[in-house]
Amino acid sequence: MTHTVHPTSAHRPARTVLISGASIAGPALALWLHRYGFEPTVVERADELRAGGYKVDLRGTAVDVCRRMGIMDEVRAHSTDMQTGSYVDENNRTVGEMPAEIFGGRTGDDDEIMRGDLARILYERTRDDVEYLFGDSISSLAEDEDGVLVTFENSAPRRFDLVVGADGMHSHTRRLVFGDAQRFRRHLGAYISIFTAPNDLNLDRHEAYHALPNKLVCAYSSRGEQKAKNMFVFASPAEIPYDHRDVAAQKSILTNAFSQDRSWEIPRLLTNAESADDFYFDSISLIEMDRWSKGRIVLLGDAAHCTSPASGQGTGLALIGAYTLAGELAAAEGDFEKAFAAYEHHMRPGVEHTQAFAQKFVGEMTMDSKWKIKLRLLMLRSLPKMPWRNFIAKKITEDVQKMAHIVPIKEYREYREYVEDAAGPARCAA
Repeated sequence: MTHTVHPTSAHRPARTVLISGASIAGPALALWLHRYGFEPTVVERADELRAGGYKVDLRGTAVDVCRRMGIMDEVRAHSTDMQTGSYVDENNRTVGEMPAEIFGGRTGDDDEIMRGDLARILYERTRDDVEYLFGDSISSLAEDEDGVLVTFENSAPRRFDLVVGADGMHSHTRRLVFGDAQRFRRHLGAYISIFTAPNDLNLDRHEAYHALPNKLVCAYSSRGEQKAKNMFVFASPAEIPYDHRDVAAQKSILTNAFSQDRSWEIPRLLTNAESADDFYFDSISLIEMDRWSKGRIVLLGDAAHCTSPASGQGTGLALIGAYTLAGELAAAEGDFEKAFAAYEHHMRPGVEHTQAFAQKFVGEMTMDSKWKIKLRLLMLRSLPKMPWRNFIAKKITEDVQKMAHIVPIKEYREYREYVEDAAGPARCAA
């Protein structure tokens, strides 16, 4: 890649924006940019919108952003409606059970939705106003003082004012601009796999967890789903070499990791991986960068600051980041350098706090001894009888909520003006 920046004191207002990635962060950013008068284009390597994925929490500030996007009614309609969560022993006996709200640390208007459902909601909200290029990917980026010349794998070359990499932890955009991903990825010592499977345990809006030393297995089903999701987590301090696009190799790694485990329903759940067409496998890792932008190119969501599934905040931060980046670009009237700096200044403290939390919590997901597991199960079994059970439940929720509000929502004049234009000044004031 050729990446040359020519400093200039006055920038032509940036209006055309190429966004790489059509999962959550990309379409969310496209929605906001279109509202503010920009011309976003989204390029996605997959031939169609990616379905599947795991359930994601929308808490705190992320709920405020969803409300401002106008999608909360749709989120509610597609809520997982999880009712309970439990830990089970090797004989499938429930050891401890809690309401799903406490399990997920949700309060008030917080909700939970399948990642695929949220991606579809965002896509449907933007597809009539935003250009989507499916089945394509960026090949090269050449920047000059007037913009970025982009070549694609399949489409003809085009010029854009700005480019945004919203293409996940394995961001191709980041590699083109900043170099080898190994410089920025920090392995937290574990791997995770999630996939759709038959609901063999007849779960109904319930998630069941079974812990072993250095491993955790879960099965759950959400509202209206005849099938279930199976999740496997296992510790591996040393990184396992594999191609993140080689699904067959990933399935083999998972099978080998649990091949000797016979307790609970592990053998049966493990066989479901082979036929799963939405199989997901990846390391639990962080992306840590000194800066998220370079010239006219900026990173968003996991591409900039992956906090890993251990944080439980990745989707929320992607939505907040999209709102913030678009707001700063609008407020800066196209001065991208000013906008990128303000976006990162607002997001970074909360991101770093969340990453620190994830680093600690991954050990809770893969406890390394039987006695630690027994202690947890004992606490869960005893919790309903404890006089201070309400205090414990409140403490769990408060800790999660603190994380959910770690990045406050920022007010933008442009957003207010958009609301007034859409609803009328009197209605907006009301």
